[in-house]
Amino acid sequence: MANFSQRRDEVCEAIRHLGNMNTPAKLKQLDQIRRLTRLLDTAFKIPGLGIKVGLDPIIGLLPGVGDLATTILSAYIIFLAARFQLPKGMLAQMVLNVALEFAVGTVPFLGDFFDAFFKSNVRNLALLEKHLSDSAPRLQAEDVWHLDSAKGNNLNRV
Repeated sequence: MANFSQRRDEVCEAIRHLGNMNTPAKLKQLDQIRRLTRLLDTAFKIPGLGIKVGLDPIIGLLPGVGDLATTILSAYIIFLAARFQLPKGMLAQMVLNVALEFAVGTVPFLGDFFDAFFKSNVRNLALLEKHLSDSAPRLQAEDVWHLDSAKGNNLNRV
């Protein structure tokens, strides 16, 4: 029990640490989230269809472990986003997005099709950027994407 408590305290400290980070460090953290989001949700364009997919629906084709592996990566994105001191309701929405994608993703083939179009990580990035544009105007001014990378084709240029 003490080990869990110690780990919880370490995670809380890591989350609090971001509040002390300077703008370049915050932008670096945001770019890490963007790169992982792109890799999971929009890294490849299907020729002829113009549909963008990432590794999420591809890895999800592996029975059992595929959806679990991509859900762990999506949870890591939420952990990184939480360091920006998001409201609890927004964090809950992010968790719900990933949980829905995981639940539907467990259905063979239909779930992978859903993963390709639902893109929970892009949705969560949009939530994070919306929060930051409302709460951190200085960060928005210094961000090359002006906290708008989750929209349109911007994410593919990250």
